Order: sequence, then structure tokens, then C-alpha cells
Amino acid sequence: MAADAATAVELAHRREWAFVLAATVRLVRDLDLAEECVQDAYATALTAWAVDGVPARPGAWLTTVARRRALDRLRRDSTFRRTLPQLVIDEPVADTADLALAELDGPAIPDDRLRLISTCCHPALAPQAQVALTLRLVCGVTTAEVARAFLVSEATMAARITRAKKKIAVAGIPYRVPSVRELPQRLDAICAVVHLLFTTGHTAPAGDVLVRADLVDRSLQLARMMHALVPEDPSVTGLLALILLTDARRAARIDDAGNLCTLEHQDRARWDRAAIAEGIALVKQALPHTDSYTLQAAIAAVHDEAPTWAATDWREIIGLYRLLLRDRPSPVARLNHAIAVGLAGRPDQALALLEPLGAEPALAIYGYFDAARAAFLADLGRTDEAITAYESALMLTDNAVEHAHLRRKLGALMA
Repeated sequence: MAADAATAVELAHRREWAFVLAATVRLVRDLDLAEECVQDAYATALTAWAVDGVPARPGAWLTTVARRRALDRLRRDSTFRRTLPQLVIDEPVADTADLALAELDGPAIPDDRLRLISTCCHPALAPQAQVALTLRLVCGVTTAEVARAFLVSEATMAARITRAKKKIAVAGIPYRVPSVRELPQRLDAICAVVHLLFTTGHTAPAGDVLVRADLVDRSLQLARMMHALVPEDPSVTGLLALILLTDARRAARIDDAGNLCTLEHQDRARWDRAAIAEGIALVKQALPHTDSYTLQAAIAAVHDEAPTWAATDWREIIGLYRLLLRDRPSPVARLNHAIAVGLAGRPDQALALLEPLGAEPALAIYGYFDAARAAFLADLGRTDEAITAYESALMLTDNAVEHAHLRRKLGALMA
């Protein structure tokens, strides 16, 4: 029973976190208190579900416990009288379980979650704080995972999230869905959140699985929601296309033995052709706008349209990366451009492009930089240097599937 309860709690965390936290925040209007009470509710579930069994509606159970605990805390706290007038409840809360059930059975994106996203993405917050806070609160991504996604230390990210929460409280940022007029001010931050959520799920920073399907599916759901709200926005359209075209290869990224399959070795018959067709149509809709998401989606489309690895149009891909570097230069974009040059058959030029990136602080803990160097050094027969680079990449790789892949590459060089 305890094992079943632990599994159910883990599943509920992945599926229901946003529902439970958003509903609790709406009641108490205090991010820290709501998050603490929701965490307590999940901890309580570990024991209660082991004894009583897993409830039919885990999200409703967790919402009830979290909100009751939050109200108890407010009643005991001296701030209750001051806080009470601020608790503007726009729907009945007498039966919290019924409310949670209605949310779970309601539209794909209930207003509570959109309220929470919009609060976290308020323009009064710095862009990076908006993204980090939304990943932490809305998506339940751990602070450590958010830190890895931002390529900063966990302590730095924890401080950044704390400061953002305090600013929301001090500035009195409202907990509501923005108007149609206000929504464009939030789009950049919301898109950044959705994109980072997708990349975190597409290749999990740590753990035993390559893909966090729950995070990928949540990012796709959020991208579809935003596209429905602002269908004419090219960035939103490009982002949805990028997620569809990249995730279309999910089934082929792991072979039957559980090993990582790079694009070169994937069985393209396992790619999701419906998702590819939808993504390509969206790219055509977003072009000729050349925002970052649309250009990345166009690059993914070129890969997805190639019938074989050998038929990949590297000239077009490299050209798209040059456009991306012209409009949105970043260390990761420069790294990916160099990798494309190397995969096009020019490993020596790729290494020349990678050389100055070694001084980029953002890539100092980015294992893909050393892995790329290792691969191109190996192609040029510089085996000792390649071994050193693979060893560096291994030290920076916490995902077990990627770690095993790098070990196999290293072992082949050392054989």
C-alpha cells in the first residue's frame, strides 16, 4: 500500500500540481503560504493514502487538504483580519472538493492556472524571474531543475525565485487573468516559460528517463492555449510549431534496449507524421516573421521533412541558424550552429567555431558543449583530446540515458 501511495502521489504531483496550487493561491492570495500548504498536502497524502487507499479524485483530495490547511494557518495568524478583505472569491468555496472536481472535469485550461501564469509573468517582474517563478510554481519543476535549465547554481536560482515572490507581495500584483489589451505584455514571458518547460521535459536534466512526458505534454497544452487566445501572433504560432515538430520524434529517441538514439540513427517510421504536418503548416503561417521560435521550428521542419539522415539539407539548416544568430544571438544558438556545420561534414570548421565558446560562462556547466567538441575531435582522429572532452561532458551530465550514451562513445575510443 505504501508503494502504491508513493506512486500515486508522484503521479498526482506531475498531473495535478498546477490545479492544486492555483486553487489554493486564489483562496489565500499568498504564494509562499499556498506553496507550503500544497507541499504539506502532498506529504500528508503519502501517509493517508497508504492507510485509506488512493482517492478516486487525487486532485480534489489534495486541493481540499491544502486549502483547509491554508485557512487554518490564516485563522491562527495575526494577519487573518488584515488578509480577509483581500480574499476575493469569485466562485463558491464551501465545498472545496466539489470545486476541485469541477476544475478537473472542466476546460483543458481552467482560469485558475491562467491566473497563476499571468501573475508570475507580470511585466513588473524581470523576464528571467517571470520564467523561473512560473516553472517553479505553475509547473512544479524543482528549483534544482530550473537552475539547470538556466545554467546557474541552485542557490542563485533559489534567491531569484524568493525575490520574485517578495516583489509580487510588496507590489500587490493582482491574481487575475489579464485583459485582451494587457495580454501582449505577457506573451514574451509566457512563451519563454512554455519553451523552457518543453526543453526541460524534452531532455530531463537529471533522472533515469530521457523524456519527462508530463512536462512536454503540459508545454504543448499551454502552447495550444496561447495559440487559441492569440492565433495571429507569429511567436506563439512558431512556438507551437517548434514543440510539435521536435516532439514528433519522441518515440524514436530511445531504441528497444533503452539506449539513446541520435537523429542520425533514429527510425523515421516511428516519427509522428500528423504532428509534423501540423507543425509545418504552422511554420508556413508564422513565416516570413523570423522570431527565434519560428526559425527554430523551421530548422526542425527541415530535419523532419528529410526522408533519411543523408538527405538532410544542411545548407538550409546552416542558413537558418545564421538568421537566428543575426536576430537572436546567444551562446546556445552559436553552439547549435557550430554543431550543424560539423554534422554537414566540416568538423574542423565546427571546432574553430566552438573554440571561442569555451570562454562563455553560460556554457561552463553545459555538457553538450564538451560532447560536441569530443565528437568532432574524434572525427578528426584527435583521440586523446576527444577522450578528455568526453570525460568533461560526463562530469556535467546528470541524465542517466545521456550519461550511458556518452560512456559508450568514450568506451569506443578507448577500446
